[in-house]
Amino acid sequence: MKDETFAKLATSIKETGEIKAKHRAPSRIYEIKPPEIRMVRERLDVSQGEFAVMIGVSTRTLQNWEQGRRQPEGPAKALLTIASRNPAAVLDALHAQSRCPTTKSRRLSTRAARVAKS
Repeated sequence: MKDETFAKLATSIKETGEIKAKHRAPSRIYEIKPPEIRMVRERLDVSQGEFAVMIGVSTRTLQNWEQGRRQPEGPAKALLTIASRNPAAVLDALHAQSRCPTTKSRRLSTRAARVAKS
């Protein structure tokens, strides 16, 4: 590694430590705002209970998100962002595992097709 490149890397690491310790403000902040959860759920045409099971959270957690008492974080936030942009893909992906022809899986497959058309 060139000395100049190493010096830049060392400076960057030092700045990162200062930002983390709140001794320096970050030069850029990337903020991903969670989508309106209720709107996403309604676009998917599923109940709170169904949607909670789909994304792997409790119904109570989903209710807290929808009512603004809590905010989704991490993977849930990412999944909700994807669902807001492409709800049919989310329905298809989350229900591709259950290939058994139950009434519920057929209903969700129908919803996925309907959402894809809209």
